[in-house]
Amino acid sequence: MKAVMIDRPYSVVVTDVSNAPLGDHDVRIQVKAAGICGSDIHAYKGLHPFRQPPVIIGHEISGEVVEHGRLVTRVKVGDKVTVEPQVGCGKCEHCLQGETNYCDHRQAPGIGNWYGTMAENFVAHEDVVFVLPPNMDHKVGALSEPLAVGVHAIRQADIQIGDKVAVLGSGPIGLLAVAVAKEAGATTILSTDVFDYCLDTATTMGATHTINISGKDNWLDKAREMIGGSFDKVLVAIGVPGIVNQALSLVKKGGRVVTIAMFHGEQSLDIMQLQGQEKELVGCFCYTREDTITAVDLLASGRIPTDAIVTHVLPYTQAADGFRMMEKKEDNPLKILVTFD
Repeated sequence: MKAVMIDRPYSVVVTDVSNAPLGDHDVRIQVKAAGICGSDIHAYKGLHPFRQPPVIIGHEISGEVVEHGRLVTRVKVGDKVTVEPQVGCGKCEHCLQGETNYCDHRQAPGIGNWYGTMAENFVAHEDVVFVLPPNMDHKVGALSEPLAVGVHAIRQADIQIGDKVAVLGSGPIGLLAVAVAKEAGATTILSTDVFDYCLDTATTMGATHTINISGKDNWLDKAREMIGGSFDKVLVAIGVPGIVNQALSLVKKGGRVVTIAMFHGEQSLDIMQLQGQEKELVGCFCYTREDTITAVDLLASGRIPTDAIVTHVLPYTQAADGFRMMEKKEDNPLKILVTFD
């Protein structure tokens, strides 16, 4: 089958690989759409902590079941599906409590022998395959995974009705977090970015205020001025230097900062502000099954402005163009999908 591979940093090729074997509990999915994630761009640059070239890339997917193992009971051939792309050991305390993202032996596409989703077909254990509504467009279904990240972030932040929320970074994850924060009841939502097109989309997703922080040293003061004080919750969706302390400066005493972004290198931390004002700094990694189910339900409801997120749809033969566009921000990209029709 054809598959999209990052063979070395900044190089994407289409290659021929053998179909992955199918176990008794496995499902083979004909891939219809696979998204390019921000973490895939880290792998593209050779910076990802565990997806290192050469690697068949991708973990966002929508497709159709074409085959399954003899013991599969949850799905059938012809089902439209997506995948929660993580599998735990199934035996540790975290797995037994539904916290697969905490499992020390967690597996994910693009690691070891598990192919990524950017291929003509993708094999996953039936436990992580979720049936989509038959009328859902595959371009929408492929957003299930990144939306689950946004759902998990909002749950980690414990956003309540009436909360004032800041989302720092307006890439796809930050934008989806804005949409879920609105659904959770936040009435004031600030989005920041250095690109105006991202901020325009943030407004579409539910942001009530936006700031282009490019070249602005006083943007923290401006943010507080815009809403008349500090924020209840701040989500960090961009991993630039100094962003964690900036988030701590924005949040109120006793408020919560949640880090979603992938960081490289160390971040400085104003421990006096954290301790003396009893602010909370909470990590956010992937999602749980509950988050994935909620994400699929939200997409099915039509309440998420998916058309604003998906900016480009390319055939797999042009996947290299998609990675370049994302990395260089050519033609105002947000979510780029690769299709295998």
